[in-house]
Amino acid sequence: MMEDNNDQDSIRSELAELRQTHRDLDHSIAALIETRRSDVLQLQRLKKRKLKLRDEIQVLETQLLPDIIA
Repeated sequence: MMEDNNDQDSIRSELAELRQTHRDLDHSIAALIETRRSDVLQLQRLKKRKLKLRDEIQVLETQLLPDIIA
């Protein structure tokens, strides 16, 4: 049981980190768009990275949910 708590704490910590990175990317993308000096390729890369992070976040959130299937 103690190991489960450590695993969940580890997942929560990683989730917090990924969410912060996701927010940072969001701000970077917005800043690039605002300056109107945005490099299309750079924007595409940032958006792709943001989507990948969102997927990673969803996987970790799923791991935290208890199994409901009975």
